[in-house]
Amino acid sequence: MSKVLVVTLDTLAERMAGPAIRAWEIASYLSASHDVELVTFGRCERTAVGFRARRTTVEAFRDDVARADVVVLQGYVMRTFPWMQSCPQTIVVDLYDPFHLESLEVERGKDLVQRNGALDNALAELEIQALRGDLFLCASEKQRDLWLGHLAAHGRVNPATYDADPSLRSLLTVVPFGISSEPPARAGAAIKGVVPGIGRDDRVVVWGGGVYNWFDPFTVIRAIDRVKETVPDVRLFFMGMKHPNPDVPETQAARRARALADELALTGRHVFFNEDWVPYERRADYLLDADVGVSAHFDHIETAFSFRTRILDYLWSSLPVVCTDGDAFGDLVTAEGLGRAVPAEDVDALATALEELLTDDDLRAEARRNVDVVAERFRWPAVLAPLGEACERPRRAADSEELDRRLRRRHRTRLTLLQRVRLDTLAVWRHLREGGPSAVVAKVRWRLSRR
Repeated sequence: MSKVLVVTLDTLAERMAGPAIRAWEIASYLSASHDVELVTFGRCERTAVGFRARRTTVEAFRDDVARADVVVLQGYVMRTFPWMQSCPQTIVVDLYDPFHLESLEVERGKDLVQRNGALDNALAELEIQALRGDLFLCASEKQRDLWLGHLAAHGRVNPATYDADPSLRSLLTVVPFGISSEPPARAGAAIKGVVPGIGRDDRVVVWGGGVYNWFDPFTVIRAIDRVKETVPDVRLFFMGMKHPNPDVPETQAARRARALADELALTGRHVFFNEDWVPYERRADYLLDADVGVSAHFDHIETAFSFRTRILDYLWSSLPVVCTDGDAFGDLVTAEGLGRAVPAEDVDALATALEELLTDDDLRAEARRNVDVVAERFRWPAVLAPLGEACERPRRAADSEELDRRLRRRHRTRLTLLQRVRLDTLAVWRHLREGGPSAVVAKVRWRLSRR
């Protein structure tokens, strides 16, 4: 039995976003065989069964790590704590979210100094992770190609790692986002006959999750405007407009989606927005009230390597899927007959796909059967098996001795005053968003103690 520390920066509460859900499920799965603790630098309002979940602080985190044999982390952690570069623990880096590519879209619209600063910050974090991680997780084979190139550029594809495992799976393995082994259980109606304007027999297209700037709700709304002419009882329901972390501001995409629905006179008639965030334990009620799940995004680099976790909820609840093609899930939907994958920003193709699935009962039933078969591949115990095996026999990477020497020789890159101010400003905003003013105070106190 190993002592495993799972680390997230996200809020652990009744309403959780993707990073928190993934960290929670990892901790839950590993707790069957190991002594597991899940810590967050944000809020923790959720009680765990089988493992411990709590909020940690900058000051306490070193002791948290010291008690563990294995540390599983995601996001901006290692650069904040330079001492982790020399700690003896096995470090598992979860790269399921390519946040350096995500930052290109998140920061769009800001001035170039801010955008470059955000990318600098992401790349600096990824560099430290690449130089210290013992095992890396990614969400798909397509992502694995991306991260293999990244690790190779940092010298991690070398004789030691190759001789230990020519496939390099022991260095970088695929661990997708997963779905529960338990089928969704309905506690009560949530959309049909509950939301004003949506009847019990209406045909519901659900948009699972939030509306972020890299998504394309606009093509979906325009498609619904066309579908309503042949399917007058069609209803599009957005499950979550407000992020569960109250410090995360509303996105530009969310504001524009509302404005477009208003402009087309669809709001409250054919398009409905849940202004809150569906509680994690209640999401089944919403999904089981839907007839089709939809996801649409733009054609850019972030979407090419992303892993749309909302589509997994569609698989869990046996929903036919209509989505944009060009990413891992678009390929899967087409190959396995899970619904329809259409070109980006193609209103006509999206409207046709939705109309077919909403009106053809046989087609929808066939898609549901295919969805149920494919869903078995994504059960949490199946996808997390490689991580479980690594925790059974925790060990450093095959090239760890050379890495330790490189890290000892490595000098911190000298930054201009402008770059330092830029990175510090971004860090303050990130700590405010993830932990509030107390997190900023703790970070300042920690930095002063180092000096």
